[in-house]
Amino acid sequence: MRTLVLLLAALALAGCDQNMEIQPKYGEYAKAPLFRSSSARNPPAGAMARDALARQQEATQRPPLTAGLLDRGRQRFAIFCSPCHGAGGDGNGIIVQRGMPHPTSYHDPRLVAADDQHFFDVISDGYGAMYSYASRVPPRDRWAIVAYIRALQLSRRASLDDVPPGQRARLEAMP
Repeated sequence: MRTLVLLLAALALAGCDQNMEIQPKYGEYAKAPLFRSSSARNPPAGAMARDALARQQEATQRPPLTAGLLDRGRQRFAIFCSPCHGAGGDGNGIIVQRGMPHPTSYHDPRLVAADDQHFFDVISDGYGAMYSYASRVPPRDRWAIVAYIRALQLSRRASLDDVPPGQRARLEAMP
């Protein structure tokens, strides 16, 4: 039995040589004679990223409007949108002070009248000087940002009649 184990160990060690440590391979964009071009290969037709279906479903299913969603939208807006659009959505973010083009205010009547899908698509695909945020902002966060933009717009146009009666009494009692 011991001889058999030693024989198997010797055979296993004989199979190890330097080629296992230093294997021939191509660099990412190196010329590959086997493929007659670059070693970077195009994916097969119909191939998609592992999470592409889930992301596509998230993009088409708007989450319900909750306080948590608005808070998440406020956070994401501060990170991704306020440098250009400003904290209040007026289009006077820090980039304008640095010489970049002045983005349209979210309070512009054209954008107030735009549907939510317009904002989602602009965040996803970009528009004008704005580039796409699809790779940086997941679909659920894009919907959260859209909800927060709507809250910003409403904050400028709201009247006391828009406040629920229970909250209205509290506001009227404030000095």
